[in-house]
Amino acid sequence: MNLFSNPKWINQYEYPFTTIDEVPQSLFNSINLRLDSRLNTNPLVSIIVIAYNEEINLLRTISTLSKLCTKIPFEIVVINNNSTDRTQELIEKLHIRHFFQPIQGWGPSRQLGQEMALGKYVLLADADCLYPPNWLDEMMQKLNQPGVICVYGRYSFIATADIPRWQFQLYELLKDCLTEFRHYKRPYLNAYGLSMGYQRDIGLKVGYVQRYLRGEDGRLCFDMMSYGKVVQMKTRSARVWTFPRTLLRDGSLWQCLKIRIYKELHQLFSYLTPHPPHDTRNSFN
Repeated sequence: MNLFSNPKWINQYEYPFTTIDEVPQSLFNSINLRLDSRLNTNPLVSIIVIAYNEEINLLRTISTLSKLCTKIPFEIVVINNNSTDRTQELIEKLHIRHFFQPIQGWGPSRQLGQEMALGKYVLLADADCLYPPNWLDEMMQKLNQPGVICVYGRYSFIATADIPRWQFQLYELLKDCLTEFRHYKRPYLNAYGLSMGYQRDIGLKVGYVQRYLRGEDGRLCFDMMSYGKVVQMKTRSARVWTFPRTLLRDGSLWQCLKIRIYKELHQLFSYLTPHPPHDTRNSFN
C-alpha cells in the first residue's frame, strides 16, 4: 500500500534538472526511442496532456507514458496552454503530436486536444503526474464496459523530504472514503483531469467551459452523465502519482486536512441527492 515510502518505480523519474538546458540529449533519445516504438498513427486512444509552465515536470510525465505496457494503439497529444517558460522547447524535442492554445484555461485547451485527437477514446493526463505502466489498460477495461461513458481513476501523493509517506496515506484513506460516498449520486465531483477517460464524440458534443475555472473536468463529467454511466477505476497498482504542490497551497498537510474536513462536513448531506441539470459552461456552481 506504499504506507511508508513512494513506490520504487517512480524513483527513476526523480530527475535533478531544473531547466531544459540541463537535460542530456541521451535522455531525450531514450524517451523518443520508446515513443517511436509505442505510439500509433491510427490510435484507438488519444492521451491528452495540457501543459502550462511545466518545462521539467512534463518531461517526467511523458517519460512515464512512454513506458505504458499495452497492446491498445494510442497516441499522445500535448497542448501548450500559452506557457511563458520553455515548455514549448521541451515539447518540440519529444516525438509527440503537439499544439498551441493561446486562450488560457483547461476548457479551451482540452477542446483543442479533442478536436485534434485521432482516437475514438480520450484519456486525460496532467503534465505533472507519473503514470504506471498498466494505467491505460486498466482505464480502458472500465471504459469498454456496456453503458459506460466516462471513467475516472484514483491518485496518490509523492512523499517529500518534509512530509513522510504515511501522512499522505492517512489523507488518501479519508479522501478515498469520501470518493465512495460521493460516487453514489455525484460521481462528477471525483472526476479530475489527471486520470479521466471518455468517448471522444461525446466530449465534443458536451463542449467546454469557456471561463478560466478549476473544476472544468468535473463539469465535463456532469454533462456526460446524460449519455451513460460514470465508473471508477480503483486498481491500486494503476493509481496515478502526483506532486503535492496543489494540495499544500493552503499551508501544511494538517491545515489542508482540517480545511477539507470542515468543508466536507458542511456539505456531506448534499451528496445524497443528485445535482439538478444546469448550464455548467457558464454557471458558478
